[in-house]
Amino acid sequence: MLWPDEQRELAQEGYEIGIHGWIHELNSELPAADERDLQMRAADVLEKICGVRPVGIRTPSWDFSPQTLAITREMGLIYDSSLMADDDPYELLEDGKPTGVVELPVEWIKDDAVYFNMDRFSGLRPYTPPSGVLEIFKAEFDGAYADGGLFLLTMHPHFIGHRSRLAMLDSLIEYMKGHEGVWFATHADIARYCRDNAG
Repeated sequence: MLWPDEQRELAQEGYEIGIHGWIHELNSELPAADERDLQMRAADVLEKICGVRPVGIRTPSWDFSPQTLAITREMGLIYDSSLMADDDPYELLEDGKPTGVVELPVEWIKDDAVYFNMDRFSGLRPYTPPSGVLEIFKAEFDGAYADGGLFLLTMHPHFIGHRSRLAMLDSLIEYMKGHEGVWFATHADIARYCRDNAG
């Protein structure tokens, strides 16, 4: 809402627009009706600004409440990317029954925040240099590539968006491009592929 032209431009350039909460709230601390309201409100505003209705969600802080999946299903979203039960995509179950919602799992080892965040109140500083993070991310990619699986990073503009870190990310992308058959895709593309090719 603060920079609508920028958001519109990103959508027009083909970047996926997904739900990530309203104000980075903690779903597990909200009453169900409030969580639903905020998730719906976020989708409505994103659609109004970007011209595209989001088809997936990554909950703020990967915080998944007992009602998050039901809200996600009610909204007709095709994927969630907040849980960690596997390295590769899987279908979420609700009460033991398939939901049609594809989980694109996240993991702390593939999140820039754990390496680059600083807690200004405690004085704790990041201790892993970009070169060390590059080594970790390459090893994670190598494992996913060997398995024919998913390699999914979580990036935050205020952590990754500095010169030394962006140079590291560029190096990682070039490394990945050097491997035959790597598919760079949106979350929605991956979820649709998984749904259409589940066997």
